[in-house]
Amino acid sequence: MPMLGAILTPHPPVLLSEVGRGKELEIEATARAMGAAAAEVARWDPDVLIVSSPHTILYGDYFHISPGSSGVGSMAAFGAPQVRIEAQYDAQLRDEIVRRAQAAGLEAGTLGERDPQLDHGVLIPLSFLRRAGVVCPIVRMGLSGFSALAHYRLGRCVAEAVRALGRRAVFVASGDLSHKLRSDGPYGFAPEGPVFEKAVTETMASGDFLRFLTMDPSLCERAAECGLRSFQMMAGALDGLTVAARLLSHEGPFGVGYAVALFRVTGRNETRCFAEACEQAQRARLKERRDREDAWVRLARLSLETYVRTGQQLGSLPDDLPEELTGQAAGAFVSLHAGGRLRGCIGTTVPTAKSVAWEIVQNAVSAGTRDPRFPAVRADELEELEYSVDVLGRAESVDSPDQLDPKRYGVIVGYGNRRGLLLPDLDGVDTVEQQIDIARKKGGIRETDPYTLQRFKVVRHL
Repeated sequence: MPMLGAILTPHPPVLLSEVGRGKELEIEATARAMGAAAAEVARWDPDVLIVSSPHTILYGDYFHISPGSSGVGSMAAFGAPQVRIEAQYDAQLRDEIVRRAQAAGLEAGTLGERDPQLDHGVLIPLSFLRRAGVVCPIVRMGLSGFSALAHYRLGRCVAEAVRALGRRAVFVASGDLSHKLRSDGPYGFAPEGPVFEKAVTETMASGDFLRFLTMDPSLCERAAECGLRSFQMMAGALDGLTVAARLLSHEGPFGVGYAVALFRVTGRNETRCFAEACEQAQRARLKERRDREDAWVRLARLSLETYVRTGQQLGSLPDDLPEELTGQAAGAFVSLHAGGRLRGCIGTTVPTAKSVAWEIVQNAVSAGTRDPRFPAVRADELEELEYSVDVLGRAESVDSPDQLDPKRYGVIVGYGNRRGLLLPDLDGVDTVEQQIDIARKKGGIRETDPYTLQRFKVVRHL
């Protein structure tokens, strides 16, 4: 069978003795499991490795697959330039994957390479595989900001290309787990971290890949996960195949979760085609959320959908809006998410329209079509969007960061005519320092500038 199996691996640089200089002994279970997984792959004797990494070039709206005939990388950035690997690329297989992905309507290809060097998410699993004698060519896959289902579908295109060319392939899904496991770790602690670890490692042990596709996006964001999209792509590459699943190790002594898992293909099983079940679960979740939307969010949705479908801004307000929307003015932000990831956010800190309702109407259109970080929302995306509306209270000056709270207050950092704003209670923003730093950078304000701070409360509508 062309897809022989897959391995799921972490990529902490300290795992290599040349980098760890003894610290690798603190994750010895991970090192042993990596060696065992590599030895198993060597016994499978693959023709090619498909390697996905969160640290390969990543775009929000494009799957980048590395071009050229080969790639070289080293661990010089981690103090070990002597650890150097060159890998040949299977260009024929890569081009077939790209062709099939584009035919399936996925935005994927070899354009936009910013750094041809092999990243550590590729280098670390390759180093263990090389030691085990696996020296075949690779295809190097990047992730994207697309949905779980899109990553799964790209993995399925990988398997189709492998079968078409008669390759014996192994998928290498590189990715750490949560970065929020310990308060003394480099990224701190979040209660969602251990919850994510339990869910994802249970999935690795069981081989029930549907759980990779249907995990709560907010939970994943707050857990600061690393490799889930890599695992989703791997699941797609094993679409319709029975696997013998083994979780070889799981630990997190540095506050970041590391797991090693092995999936050996044992036959075909059409009940393990998870795309349709994923779509059903996604539709059900979106319908449930949409059914709960209040008047603020329904108005934002109506405004953007009207503009995208007709090219015209909403001309009049619905008749049944509450007085809070039509009888007062306030600044408001409209945020859009797709697949659990930000798709646009634009707002105003003070009123610019005659009512909150009209503030939402104009800012919903701006969030969907004028956020410079994202392309304009397309009509075929509208059903997948999730909206939130934040109505801002009056901003007040504060004398010290001690008067801030990232869960309770938003912050405005100002210097001269520059201002950077960040809303409160955002996934991944857990400290005042993080909140100020992000807002400051959004405003183009240097850390050394004598900036001012303001705080404000919001009423959030979901």
